[in-house]
Amino acid sequence: MEGGEGASDLAAVLRSRAGAAMLAADRAGLGLVAFGDQAYPALLTQIPDPPPALWVAGSLPPTDATVAIVGSRNATPHALQVAWRLGEDLARAGLCVVSGLARGVDGAAHRGALRAGGPTIAVLGCGVDVIYPPEHATLSREIAARGAIVSEFPPGTPPRGWHFPRRNRIISGLCHGVVVVEASDHSGSLITARCALAQGREVMAVPGGVLSGRNRGAHGLLRDGAAVIEGVEDVLEELHYTGPRAAEGEDTTKLKAPEAWLRSMAAAESYDLEALCALAGLGAVPMLARLSRLELAGWIVRDGGGRFVKAGGNVLR
Repeated sequence: MEGGEGASDLAAVLRSRAGAAMLAADRAGLGLVAFGDQAYPALLTQIPDPPPALWVAGSLPPTDATVAIVGSRNATPHALQVAWRLGEDLARAGLCVVSGLARGVDGAAHRGALRAGGPTIAVLGCGVDVIYPPEHATLSREIAARGAIVSEFPPGTPPRGWHFPRRNRIISGLCHGVVVVEASDHSGSLITARCALAQGREVMAVPGGVLSGRNRGAHGLLRDGAAVIEGVEDVLEELHYTGPRAAEGEDTTKLKAPEAWLRSMAAAESYDLEALCALAGLGAVPMLARLSRLELAGWIVRDGGGRFVKAGGNVLR
C-alpha cells in the first residue's frame, strides 16, 4: 500500500510539473516537439539517448545538412575570427550551423551564420526562456527569428553545471559533424567531440598555436585522427557535401542555367577530363577551372580516379 501510495504521489507531482511547464511554454510562445513527432530531427533519433522532447523557441530548420562549431568560451581573437568565418562560410554553402550559445567560439559561430543569412540552432543547458549567458539576449532573439533555440530542459530551468555536458550530446546528435575551434585539455568541447565519436559523427578540429596551451585539446583530437580544418572547403570535403554554392565573385544566375555540355552529360555516368573537354570544346586548363566552379555550386561531383559525375541533387552522404 505504502509503495502504491508513493508511486501515486510521484505521478501526481510529475503531472503537476508537466502542466506548469506547458503553461509557462504557452505563455512564452514556445513549442514542444516530442520524440516520434514528424518535426523531431531525424538525426537525433539515431543517438543512443535522444531527449524525449525538445522545447523550441523559433522554428526548427531542416537538419539534413548540419554542422556543429564548438570551442573555448575564453577564446583568443584568432579563434573568434575562425569561428565567425566558418559559421558564415558554412551557412553560405547551405548548411545549418549548430552550437551552444556560450561565450566565445559558440557565439561567434552563431553570429557568422546569421551574417550570411543562414539558419542556426542554439542548444541550451537551461530552459529556452532562460538566456545564458545573459549578454547573449539579443543574439538569442536573432537566432530564434532565423532558426531555433532548443533545450530538453523545461521552461524556467536555470543553468546548472551538470546540464552542459548533458546538452552536448544533443549538439553533436543534431549534426553530421562537429568542428572544434580552440579547446584546452579540459574544455567542454571535448565532451561534444566524444559524444560525436560515440554517435558515429565526423570529428574535425582547427589547429592553433602551441605556446599557450589553449588548443591542446584540439591538437589531441588531431593526433587521434580528427580531420584538419583550415577553411570551409575542408569541412565540405570531410562531409562529402555538395550544395548550391557559387565561387567567390561568380554570377549565380549563370549556374542556374548550366551550359549545354553539362546538360548533355548522362546521369550517373562518370567522365574523365578529356571527355569533358571534348564535350565543352575547351582546353584542359580552362576546363578544370570551370569544373571547380561547378563543383562548388553543386552541379558536378568528383568521382574516384579524377572523373566527374553530374550531380543529382544536394546530398550529405
